[in-house]
Amino acid sequence: MTFSFTEGHSDPTVQPVPASVVRQVDAADTTLSNPRRAVISLGSNLGNRLETLQGAIDALEDTPGVRIKAVSPVYETEPWGVEPGSQPSYFNAVVVLKTTLPPSSLLERAHAVEEAFHRVREERWGARTIDVDIVAYADVVSDDPVLTLPHPRAHERAFVLVPWHDVDPEAQLPGHGPVAVLLDDITRDGVEPRKDLELRLPE
Repeated sequence: MTFSFTEGHSDPTVQPVPASVVRQVDAADTTLSNPRRAVISLGSNLGNRLETLQGAIDALEDTPGVRIKAVSPVYETEPWGVEPGSQPSYFNAVVVLKTTLPPSSLLERAHAVEEAFHRVREERWGARTIDVDIVAYADVVSDDPVLTLPHPRAHERAFVLVPWHDVDPEAQLPGHGPVAVLLDDITRDGVEPRKDLELRLPE
């Protein structure tokens, strides 16, 4: 990577780039040829659920260093962790992406997408316009409380595993094994395919 400067340049914002910064940029550039695979779960039970899910997918695709590789079918599911009938049903989907972002930056982007769609965090298991959860990042296993990988409850959630299995039948949940095997151990009750609905893979 080479920076050149014109002597006597009139733009006061142009300053010589420190060699340490050049080295960092060059190091980052080399990672672009080695993207990591990540799985993200999307859910919405307020507002125009399908439109919101598509908007979240498009926003993720617009993120530098992120490319959406697969989008699952849509499922309608019962809310998790609340009394039946106390909330509207969810539309859920899973996207598989390739990214050069580290997990922490991908989490920041997930939260930014939630904020863009006015996600409110007033109560646990509360209704929401959009939920953007990182299910898995490559084969990383971490108990970091800020971002636990894989998602600590993914292995028991049919609304995550069913659509993920649809787009990747050979998928493995790090630390837990094949998604297909995990599905054999949980119920799919309350997770219904919506074959009349479709999410687009960004162009």
